[in-house]
Amino acid sequence: MRPNVAVLDIGSNSIKVLVAARADDGQLQPLLHKSLDARISAGISAAQPRLSEDGMTRGIAAIRELLALVAPHAPTRIQLVATSAVRDAANGAEFRARILAATGHEVRILTGEEEANSIGRGLTTDPTLAALRNFYVFDLGGGSLECLAFRERRIEQAMSLQLGCVRLMEKLVPDASAPLSADSRAAIAAHVTDGIRAAGLRLDSNRAAVGTGGTVATVRAILGARSGAAMEETPAWVTVAQLRDLLDLLAPMTLETRRRVPGLPPGRADVFPTALVTFLALAAEGGFTEFQHSVRNLRYGLAAELLESL
Repeated sequence: MRPNVAVLDIGSNSIKVLVAARADDGQLQPLLHKSLDARISAGISAAQPRLSEDGMTRGIAAIRELLALVAPHAPTRIQLVATSAVRDAANGAEFRARILAATGHEVRILTGEEEANSIGRGLTTDPTLAALRNFYVFDLGGGSLECLAFRERRIEQAMSLQLGCVRLMEKLVPDASAPLSADSRAAIAAHVTDGIRAAGLRLDSNRAAVGTGGTVATVRAILGARSGAAMEETPAWVTVAQLRDLLDLLAPMTLETRRRVPGLPPGRADVFPTALVTFLALAAEGGFTEFQHSVRNLRYGLAAELLESL
């Protein structure tokens, strides 16, 4: 068996694993990838956020399930990392200690800068993006939004902004079980636009825009479900018109109705409209007409680094 590594990403919305090796041509070859919704980030918008007991319990159960899937691959190295939800939580250290006790694995807390740069590294392993030279990457999680600018395939700017969709929903949506109001849509869009400008990110419509994370994947899954196609069988380009149409469809629905939409994971039904507004605000600020989707983000960048160290 070719030497391989495993990366387990403890995110705000979901917990994901990747097992990868080097192919004969030197390219990164995924052997296993799996994502479980756990939503450990409830309460992340509080002044002093804390991980709830239920959230930590769900998180540890998901981690143990994913580690069991990894075991048959016998990876040379296994790395567990955590991002915004654990990074910002007052009891993040307690959660790390409980993970260590339950699994025997330490958890590395990534800084916002480390997270953004590893996402960028992961994107460069995606063969479908090989033709892109100058482009932006937007990775939307529950706690943060990572924004990267590439020039000649090198990272020119990388930043992590506290504009994650769970954070925004908790702060700006009074009742996530009700339809998303026009006022809430406007407030989310304004908050995202203000956050981008305050961070000094200046967007140029002449560069392509790449979207990673669960939001764009879910858009493709919903669009695919309409024609009976799997997400992977749908076009990798999601247009702003499609995002707007989907928001117009979902915003008037109650949470109960949204949970029955084919292709939309029930666990994401509450936060998904907020995530759509966030991407539409990015598009409006940058003058983008579409986002190219890539699944190769944080885990792929960290796996590439681990494989280089073998």
